[in-house]
Amino acid sequence: MKSYLIKDTTKEERAEMVKKALFVTSAGDSLPSDEAIKIMKQYIDGEKELEEVQNEIINRKVNK
Repeated sequence: MKSYLIKDTTKEERAEMVKKALFVTSAGDSLPSDEAIKIMKQYIDGEKELEEVQNEIINRKVNK
């Protein structure tokens, strides 16, 4: 299984993964919030690991 850790991916690979995830999300007629996109950009920029981003987005959604 491929590692999605920042240390094992390039910025371009992370951007492509996020782009694919956004496509899948938007296929359900539900676009992510601007806040969620900002959080995902932190993964692309190597500031937060994917797991941190996922947990943060889920927690914000659950706690609304």
